[in-house]
Amino acid sequence: MSRPSVKQLLINEISLLFTVKSSTRPWYLPLLAAITISAPIFFGAFYDQLAVGLQASLGAMVILNLPNTGSLRYRQLILFYCAIAMSVCFGLGLLAQNVPVLRLPIFAMITFTLVISGRYWRLPPPAGMFMMMAAAIALFIPIPLAQIAHNVGIIAAGSGFAWLMALLYNRVLIKLKRRSAAQEAEINSSSDYGYEPALWTESIIVTSVVTAALAIALYLGLSYPYWVPVSCFIIMQGMHLRTIWIKQLHRLLGTAFGVFIAWFLLSLSLSPIGVAAAIFLMMFWIETMVVRHYGLAVLIITPLTIFIAEFGRDHATAELSQGWWVYQELIQARFFDTALGCLIALAGGLIMHSRTIRRPLDVLESKMLEINKRR
Repeated sequence: MSRPSVKQLLINEISLLFTVKSSTRPWYLPLLAAITISAPIFFGAFYDQLAVGLQASLGAMVILNLPNTGSLRYRQLILFYCAIAMSVCFGLGLLAQNVPVLRLPIFAMITFTLVISGRYWRLPPPAGMFMMMAAAIALFIPIPLAQIAHNVGIIAAGSGFAWLMALLYNRVLIKLKRRSAAQEAEINSSSDYGYEPALWTESIIVTSVVTAALAIALYLGLSYPYWVPVSCFIIMQGMHLRTIWIKQLHRLLGTAFGVFIAWFLLSLSLSPIGVAAAIFLMMFWIETMVVRHYGLAVLIITPLTIFIAEFGRDHATAELSQGWWVYQELIQARFFDTALGCLIALAGGLIMHSRTIRRPLDVLESKMLEINKRR
């Protein structure tokens, strides 16, 4: 069998890069996510507490972890665990912010726990991404120890609202769909989770690479160091080098164009209600396009994350009213941080698929499992 030419390989890769896939998602799932995540912002804007609403919306992002299969109990239980993880990760991040020497150890512990639990429970993307993002952002929010409980409570309230919205969705919309008895039995017995080969090995590699990304960002003294590990984590979820390469291009191109969209939105000097409406529309676009074309989703992820991560502070409204020039440095740094995170993720992908590095870890994991079985 003849191997494809270099020209044909390039054509295939370019075609994959610009291919828009068909979606199997029903239209109301992106709508559910957009309403759930933007509702706390509308509520905060109405009561002149935009920063609180934006922070609560970060907690509400656990709605994106709602499983597509399984019984009602299974779906709500997974979302409940994700809600707890979101609050714990954010709280640990705030704690480490007050003790800078703990930043890297706590971040590594959080990342490893999210990676290994996400793989064990077979959580589809975004898996633990937003929980890790919450922890990474919290590492650099100047909140004193006395106010940690208050801020964690805001995150928990947003996650609790998402859990209730998921319950409403599961009880109403899903139950309206008629299923045969066999289909119901199959769904209610869903238990597609458990140990898989190289679970510990791959979790250790991903954690090491993502933690190294944060360490490099800190060493370079970047203004917004948390974007580097977040970008790295997103891409490291790809299990194949080809997937990682395509995700890198999607993310870089999407971020490059997304910067201009962020500039445009900031230049509008949106009111608090306008910010909430913009986030609703952005979230609906992202959840509609993420399964069709990752780059088109990232196009809007950039301004969305800037709105939520950078404006979720007490001075959010005042800063928004001053226009885009206030955030010129932030937007430029966002693109640089993403590019750096992508490069580190590519190196991590090479490590992930290097037999020289993986073989000792795989052997060690096998021996540990054998010892555990003998006990």
